[in-house]
Amino acid sequence: MFGVIGWIIFGLIVGAVAKLLMPGRDPGGFIVTMLLGIAGALVGGFLGRAAGWYGPNDPAGFLMSLLGAVVLLLLYRIVVGRRSRM
Repeated sequence: MFGVIGWIIFGLIVGAVAKLLMPGRDPGGFIVTMLLGIAGALVGGFLGRAAGWYGPNDPAGFLMSLLGAVVLLLLYRIVVGRRSRM
């Protein structure tokens, strides 16, 4: 159970850092950005470990999680931005 809570806290931190790297107004606000950070941490962490790039406690996990969060935030901005213009 602590593993899931740890990923949520880690995802919140990653989401905050991703927001700092991608300033601007997000369509969903701060809460959606944090949720995207959690999802990005899970996706990036899973993909990096599945590819064998690092182990569970390697610092590269933070970088992959951050990359996942930034990509998800960018995709979210593109998709929601398109919907709001229609």
